[in-house]
Amino acid sequence: MTATWTVYLSGEIHTDWRERIMNESKAQGLPLRFVSAVTNHGASDAAGDILGEVPAGFLRDQQSSRVNAMRTQSLIKGCDLAVIRFGKQYKQWNAAFDAGYCAALGKPYITLHDDDIIHPLKEVDGSAQGWAQTPEQVVDILRYVTGDPDADGTHAATVPL
Repeated sequence: MTATWTVYLSGEIHTDWRERIMNESKAQGLPLRFVSAVTNHGASDAAGDILGEVPAGFLRDQQSSRVNAMRTQSLIKGCDLAVIRFGKQYKQWNAAFDAGYCAALGKPYITLHDDDIIHPLKEVDGSAQGWAQTPEQVVDILRYVTGDPDADGTHAATVPL
């Protein structure tokens, strides 16, 4: 396949999982373009401040979330598939919302998380097309779905029949 796929990266912002996926995909020459929500926490929280000052708390969060939603919704609608990361330290409610949005739009997505949070993510995982535990597994999936029909070079091609 020679088409360039657009992959939306959603979720946890405190580790290097995005960079690992992007760097390895580039190293393998995969036909991918990556897009994401704003990952600078402070900038994301202040996104609505350009519309005017509002009291801190609920109103500021609402204003910023609506500005952020313009980007998020547009990028998810335009992606071919999404990778949604749930980390250990924080609850990623926005990531769960992105997964639901992908499911509602019929956008395929892969969840990326450790096995110790399988139970709380059972509904999210239930709608996903794949669950990975490492960024490297995600790259292998991306290589498989965007690659040649014979799956040359992927882990799947090495499994004996």
